[in-house]
Amino acid sequence: MKENLSFPKEISGSLRKDMQFLNQILDVENNFDVVHRVVHIGGKEACMYLIDGFCKDELMQKLLQFFMEITPEQMPADAHEMSKQDIPYVEVDVNSQWETIINALLSGVFLLLVDGFEKALLIDSRTYPARSVQEPDKDKVLRGSKDGFVETIVFNTALIRRRIRSTDLRMKIMNAGKSSKTDIVLCYMDERVDHAFLQEIEEKINNIQVDSLTLNQESLAECLYQRKWYNPFPKFKYTERPDTAAAQILEGNIVILVDNSPSAMIMPVTIFDVLEEADDYYFPPITGTYLRITRFLIAILTYLVTPTFLLLSAETDLIPESFAFIRLKEAPNIPLIWQFLILELAIDGLRLAAVNTPNMLSTPLSVMAALVLGEFAVNSGWFSSEVMLYMAFVAIANYTQVNYELGYALKFMRILNLILTQLFGLWGYLAGIAVLLISIGTNRTVSRRSYLYPLLPLDWEKLRNRLIRRRLPGAFEPKSKQFRDKI
Repeated sequence: MKENLSFPKEISGSLRKDMQFLNQILDVENNFDVVHRVVHIGGKEACMYLIDGFCKDELMQKLLQFFMEITPEQMPADAHEMSKQDIPYVEVDVNSQWETIINALLSGVFLLLVDGFEKALLIDSRTYPARSVQEPDKDKVLRGSKDGFVETIVFNTALIRRRIRSTDLRMKIMNAGKSSKTDIVLCYMDERVDHAFLQEIEEKINNIQVDSLTLNQESLAECLYQRKWYNPFPKFKYTERPDTAAAQILEGNIVILVDNSPSAMIMPVTIFDVLEEADDYYFPPITGTYLRITRFLIAILTYLVTPTFLLLSAETDLIPESFAFIRLKEAPNIPLIWQFLILELAIDGLRLAAVNTPNMLSTPLSVMAALVLGEFAVNSGWFSSEVMLYMAFVAIANYTQVNYELGYALKFMRILNLILTQLFGLWGYLAGIAVLLISIGTNRTVSRRSYLYPLLPLDWEKLRNRLIRRRLPGAFEPKSKQFRDKI
């Protein structure tokens, strides 16, 4: 809004005066998508405003036809009466505050001003451009629902409502950003959520002093949690799956939806929440437990494999005789530490290249990368075959984690351990592991609880549920002896 323009708080009731203000502040002469038209309704002059592309054309045509058929005798006395009795549409509101009216109009709400009415009519007939609801490319499951969040916030709330048909579910809408006024929805169960934490989040969102949430959820996350930026382990969990978001809401967590973002932000989360995936629950308990434990072990291996190999290559006396085959067959031309660091960067470079490569060229790029970083790199003497093997395992194993932030956190800790191992040998290797444990142990969730709960503080029952996929509570059990006998 223009700062040099006097901004009245409420509409005047004079159509010409209100139109002059709106036309000036919206700059309708230059903004081609701001549509306004003067009509006569029941003998009174009126003007409608809408944003082209946000309103349903067929509905607008029917409403306009209905308004023009109103006779002076049928014309209501004020906007409130007209909204309740004379508009054949469900989502109708009245308001006199210019700030609220303009924000609603720019969000896509149909605005109607009638001469002599001291309140404006707001008809929520908006429809946003949106892609179809389909399974996310990242959060895929072997079994289960195949729908996913999209960039339209109303669609996302509906996907959650479809799964939680409870009167206890709350969807509280807020906004942030002086210019963007981005819609933010807090989703939670009123009887299960931590209300003190909820109030804290609401206050932080209300006090956000930014011009816009340029990066959507990442901008919001940085505003909500500004401490310990140097700790790479994620404080939030992101998901594009409505079933995962609904499950977290039912567990008492808060799910935040941001308009224009196809994912939900879950808080507070621990390291065990970050490691969980939907596939753990779409299979029987024994299979789900196997998948969960396998993911834990692979996460540990992605951190330990390369630093351990670097240590054993320098301290060959630590290698047991039964594992003598892991020793280097030939002396490397380039120190192992530099080989590992170069490949760490090269793998990320290939990942970025894959993201920005057109689909028609993705296959040739993959073949070229396999040749350059595979056989050719080893034959040229740049890299040892053992180093290529272990880095290939790490690169592939990283994709077992759906959480990008956790993958990069382990990567940063792995690089730190490689450097410490190269500088200080066994003591550096142990120091790297200690830094990892300290980083996780001293980390805190957004609600300032332990990041390792229920391991620290120990809650054995909940810890067992985190490690072992158990049968869901309330599973079918015969309720009477007669019924058992029939079975």
